[in-house]
Amino acid sequence: MVDLTGATWRKATRSTSNGGECIEIARVDNTIAIRDSKNPDGPKLLLTPQTLHHLTQAIKNA
Repeated sequence: MVDLTGATWRKATRSTSNGGECIEIARVDNTIAIRDSKNPDGPKLLLTPQTLHHLTQAIKNA
């Protein structure tokens, strides 16, 4: 299990501050955590950097 209590969460620079539909990411060791910015205490998706790269490439190519 990855301890995310001290994680530094980052939101995309293109996100607005009006509470839109955004995700935040944090890196802890060799894990990338992704969460819904509107629900920071909710579930998190944990990925390796390689898996995140493949995911972003698949989204770009969709």
